[in-house]
Amino acid sequence: MSEELILKLGQDTLKVTALLSGPLLISALVVGLVVSVFQAVTQINEATLTFIPKMMVVGIVLVLAAPWMLDIMNQFTVQLFENITEMVRVK
Repeated sequence: MSEELILKLGQDTLKVTALLSGPLLISALVVGLVVSVFQAVTQINEATLTFIPKMMVVGIVLVLAAPWMLDIMNQFTVQLFENITEMVRVK
């Protein structure tokens, strides 16, 4: 394996990881921000108040984005298997 191939594989892996985790993390961030603003406005200081809304929204986003996420993982895995001969070639 050449250094360029290792770097490209690492970059592709990080890109796929960011694509898959992005929607879930962004939705949890938005819900946390909204609940925090609500807590600041109403002066409710309950640490566990954000847990249930975040869990529900992340679950909904996961259900809605699951086909797209599976397609991204499938493409990446197929690409890895198609290029495996180039990756493990002995020079």
